[in-house]
Amino acid sequence: QNWTRGMSFCLHSLDTGPIYVRENGKLHVVNQGVGSIQNVTPKTRPFRLFPREFSVELCMNREDDRARRQRTDHFIFTYTKEGNLRYSAKSLFSLVLGYISDNVDHIDSLIGFPEQIAEKLFSAAEARQKFTEPVTGLRALQKFTEAYGNLVLCSLCLRNRYLVISEKLEEIKSFRELTCLDLSCCKLGDEHELLEHLTKEALSSVKRLLLKDNSLSDAGLRRMTAPVRVLKKGLENLLVLDLSCNPKITDVGIGYLLSFKKLNCLDISGTGLKDVNAVIKRIQMQIGLVHSKVPLKEFDHSNCKTEGWAEQTVLQWEQAVMEAMKPQEDMRSRTAALRFYGKAHRIEEVVKCKLVEPETKASGNLQFYKEKVQNCHLPLKKEVAVSHESKNNKKRALAEQDRERTSKQKHLCLTVEDWDLLNTY
Repeated sequence: QNWTRGMSFCLHSLDTGPIYVRENGKLHVVNQGVGSIQNVTPKTRPFRLFPREFSVELCMNREDDRARRQRTDHFIFTYTKEGNLRYSAKSLFSLVLGYISDNVDHIDSLIGFPEQIAEKLFSAAEARQKFTEPVTGLRALQKFTEAYGNLVLCSLCLRNRYLVISEKLEEIKSFRELTCLDLSCCKLGDEHELLEHLTKEALSSVKRLLLKDNSLSDAGLRRMTAPVRVLKKGLENLLVLDLSCNPKITDVGIGYLLSFKKLNCLDISGTGLKDVNAVIKRIQMQIGLVHSKVPLKEFDHSNCKTEGWAEQTVLQWEQAVMEAMKPQEDMRSRTAALRFYGKAHRIEEVVKCKLVEPETKASGNLQFYKEKVQNCHLPLKKEVAVSHESKNNKKRALAEQDRERTSKQKHLCLTVEDWDLLNTY
């Protein structure tokens, strides 16, 4: 009794709430108000290692949490056959590669850097969509194009992608040493900045140029061929040229194309020629191209594809443009509601260019190619070939003299616009 009284006095003075006491293998609770001890079965609670609000987050890069960037972890998690989760640390090379790709726009120069590592660095930055950023993406892309040229992109197909050209014009102009460029059905016109860029020295390596259905005229051809005609620069290495479906190009514009001496294939179907027979003879005499009666495979728009390190980058640009246009596709429901309430609203529809096939069929096939000289083994054919070659040599000598005379006259008869264009080089 003395023990229970002292216990109740201490508990009454402390006022710490209910207290449990274990005695003889049983748990008793002490009632502080009365001071008696009662037998109580304890409530079973579920076993928890951590409280409900506790969470674990694996984040090795705490410095970028403020920017809320999606960073890759430094560990690779894999499941075994037994279903156990195991992890292994990434290599130091991959960690450094990821860090540099995150800050690729701060690189000073990549000239002299190994191509194998540069390709991996480009793909890592491409996976992080660094080249889609408006300012830093252009700066990073220029570092790669300055150092590696056609490895970044050797062929570019922008057929029917005028919106990509308008949104990423500076990025497209940064590509160097392109060998194939397809700008068909883009409605660029004569004054577009990209056509002026074609005459620069950075694109002197272009051998295949497709400008089908671009609203070009004689003025655009004159500007495009001025560096070749006078300075022997620009598109002097051009082998394949497609100018079909440009009805504003006339016989005068075809005369500017005669400066492309290395041309092997030419397509001028669907142009506004007045004297077709005279143009065919002129092209055959001065360039050596023969009129083809069958459509050529060089102009079926299947050989020109986007190839290089930046192939996925161009696709990312196109996807970004298409996502930006998605809200405009829901304009029909809103315009229908406005019409129901009698309100006028201007509908802005996206212009989708299509290759103009009926015009080419109506005007006929005007595709030209250069014949390949075949060796003949018969003696009679050899003599005939020699006689033909001598005649052709005489014609070529006379033609060269006429060209020299006409070139001198052209040097003296340059217009003010030609001089302004040439002064930019």
